[in-house]
Amino acid sequence: MPYAPATDSSFFTRRGLVLAIIIGLHVGMFWLLNSGLSHQIIDVVLGPIETRMIEEAPKQEEPPPPPPPKIETPPPFVPPPEIAIEIPADAPPTKAIQQTTTVKPTAPPPPVAAPAPVQRTAPRSDSRRPLTQPEYPPSSRRAGEAGTVILEVYVLENGRVGEARVKQSSGFPRLDEAAVREVKRSWRLVPGTENGKPVPMWGQFAVTFKLTD
Repeated sequence: MPYAPATDSSFFTRRGLVLAIIIGLHVGMFWLLNSGLSHQIIDVVLGPIETRMIEEAPKQEEPPPPPPPKIETPPPFVPPPEIAIEIPADAPPTKAIQQTTTVKPTAPPPPVAAPAPVQRTAPRSDSRRPLTQPEYPPSSRRAGEAGTVILEVYVLENGRVGEARVKQSSGFPRLDEAAVREVKRSWRLVPGTENGKPVPMWGQFAVTFKLTD
């Protein structure tokens, strides 16, 4: 013969107990709400609630925005007048740039006449004043020195000798010095000329030393 399990009765008993507790809690809460006791419990736990009005901070006045820039209204567009230029068909084309000049052409300079050749005459000896022979140095005579010295003589306008120098030596300095000394001291010459006018000029003269004894 089969037996029912013993656990069925305990299961239903436990379930009924839980259900009874839940029902009791709901009934108790409903009673608290109706009796006003719940408000006292909230005041004790949370304490009095204060509400304060917080004044708003004064707002800072913002500066007014700058005025908008003035935009000048452009003048109304006026189209340029149309100009029609008529050019005859047979007219020659015109040049854009024309060059004009007001400078008169310069006349060529007149031909320069060639200068007339200058006629010169060299200084020379004067027949009215024969050239004197320099003194023969005694030492040169004893030594047997002889020869010809060529001198360059600078003759002034009046015929006097301004300067004398040796151009070609005789080979003996004592003879050269005697010739230069005599020319500067005693000679008078006919001056050189240019186109017939006496002018200072260099001339050449030869002095010869010759032993006759």
